[in-house]
Amino acid sequence: MNDGVNGGALGVFIFFFVLVTAMGFLAARWRKAENEHSLDEWGLGGRSFGTWVTWFLLGGDLYTAYTFVAVPAAIYAAGAAGFFAVPYTILVYPLIFTFLPRLWSVSHKHGYVTTSDFVRGRFGSKGLSLAVAVTGILATMPYIALQLVGIQAVLDVMGVGGGEDTNWFIKDLPLLIAFGVLAAYTYSSGLRAPALIAFVKDTLIYIVIAVAIIYIPIKLGGFDDIFAAANDKFTESGNGGLVPNHGGQWTYATLALGSALALFMYPHSITATLSSRSREVIRRNTTILPLYSLMLGLLALLGFMAIAAEVKVENGQLAIPQLFENMFPDWFAGVAFAAIGIGALVPAAIMSIAAANLFTRNIYKDFIKPDATPAQETKVSKLVSLLVKVGALVFVLGMDKTVAINFQLLGGIWILQTFPALVGGLFTRWFHRWALLGGWAVGMVYGTIAAYGVASPTQKHFGGSSDEIPGIGEIGYIGLTAFVLNVLVTVVLTFVLRAVKAPDGVDETKPSDYTADAGDPGVQVELPPATAGSSH
Repeated sequence: MNDGVNGGALGVFIFFFVLVTAMGFLAARWRKAENEHSLDEWGLGGRSFGTWVTWFLLGGDLYTAYTFVAVPAAIYAAGAAGFFAVPYTILVYPLIFTFLPRLWSVSHKHGYVTTSDFVRGRFGSKGLSLAVAVTGILATMPYIALQLVGIQAVLDVMGVGGGEDTNWFIKDLPLLIAFGVLAAYTYSSGLRAPALIAFVKDTLIYIVIAVAIIYIPIKLGGFDDIFAAANDKFTESGNGGLVPNHGGQWTYATLALGSALALFMYPHSITATLSSRSREVIRRNTTILPLYSLMLGLLALLGFMAIAAEVKVENGQLAIPQLFENMFPDWFAGVAFAAIGIGALVPAAIMSIAAANLFTRNIYKDFIKPDATPAQETKVSKLVSLLVKVGALVFVLGMDKTVAINFQLLGGIWILQTFPALVGGLFTRWFHRWALLGGWAVGMVYGTIAAYGVASPTQKHFGGSSDEIPGIGEIGYIGLTAFVLNVLVTVVLTFVLRAVKAPDGVDETKPSDYTADAGDPGVQVELPPATAGSSH
């Protein structure tokens, strides 16, 4: 690692950072809305994005700085087990093809802004809606923090901020500046800012990966030497080589499946989805988004390249930035660092908007101020988006980076527990609202307690996301085990509650709502009772 500042890389990084900052503020004038004081405009970009804007926005949303840094870092540390991220992104697209168009249609029909809006409307339950909203906010916070960790990793490798003995304010000043800029343009431009910046972010990432996958192997003697070096490392460390052992295969499979089920439960994924202008845009995107999985597979190989390049770092999250620093000319290392940095800004902006929308629509409006006007909703959402970012920043500056990663894994366990209410509700009204709430509670409690009991070399609790599967004895993903318990409890309680004829709530949707498109005759936004007064 360089002792001083890498001036060439820093100069290129600053150029791209200034570029996207300007784009972020100019985005407020891009497709300027007639009425800026509504969540449809600020939080969903006016529901106006077409196929390519939505594709870049979803790509920018799902493939983050955390992906760029952590996936190859996992392979650098653990071998092929880190590739679980590749099959889970392949699994997820057929899955979302079945339910995202239905969610878009019913949300367009009724003016839903969040998943909790839909859950409340479908099951007639503010309590279940609140549970989904709180889970979404809790799961999103550490995810935002990890984007800031990605920026910090890049700054560390470039030598910005000084050494460990530097005053904390000076050391963290570059991150504070990046945070301030992100907060400012998100506040002013809403979802239009990350949508516009996503074009730059994804273009840079594709360029960097294309160059890295050709240039670095040439310098290292080819892929044969790269895989041989990686295999030697893992054989010597007792991991049995590149491929996970039998026990590790259970962990790999359950983590991939559980992560696939959870990915589009995150509020930011749904926010990007609902911003599109038609049902057909969503369907097209589920067929072309797998191009990102190809990119992810190539990106993951960088972990093996870091081993072959003999990159030595105490913090595994620095492995890939350090690989770029060592292998690329300074100017192109700057391009790579800019790709990671901007890859943090785009999802962090979308995540903060999504969390703010949940708070505004499903906590503030449902429980605090039911008569809030559209302008008041928008103002509250803007302010909460700032608070969410501040919370993430405090999390990053005040806690060890490993802790941040493990809390993000805990967030994945939590968000998966909203799957029965959201996806189940899109296809059937059979589940009882109280049963869904009971299943959610069981999944949340089991998942949290199980994760609390997992230790790692650096912490006694919340040290990972895998534990023994009850009744099977294999080590598997805690989130998937909690999800299975969630579903079982939901089904059993539904039978019981229907048998005793417990009040079932009012479903404000009808079957035709789930296949409606923007261009269909007679389709227009209907305001649910809980959101009367909103502008859509």
